[in-house]
Amino acid sequence: MSEVSESKNRVISGVVVSDGMDKTVVVRIERQVKHPIYGKYIRRTDKVSAHDENNDCKVGDMISVVETRPLSKTKSWRLESIDKRADEADAG
Repeated sequence: MSEVSESKNRVISGVVVSDGMDKTVVVRIERQVKHPIYGKYIRRTDKVSAHDENNDCKVGDMISVVETRPLSKTKSWRLESIDKRADEADAG
């Protein structure tokens, strides 16, 4: 955790929804925002492409990604760590 606090780049976590590309995964990021008028919290999702150098991630994995320089047209995030494997959740 010490290297995360030293980094000035954003670190967010999400679920892998696609791993079909080489060295790239698509991650679904969920957040909650408050409705400006009604005050109810609404779930919003964003999808980002992240760099996965060793193709370690599979669909359903919970991962942390860190913001980095642009690596391609759509990739400006890279894999920080795999928090929970998809098969661990299924086995339990």
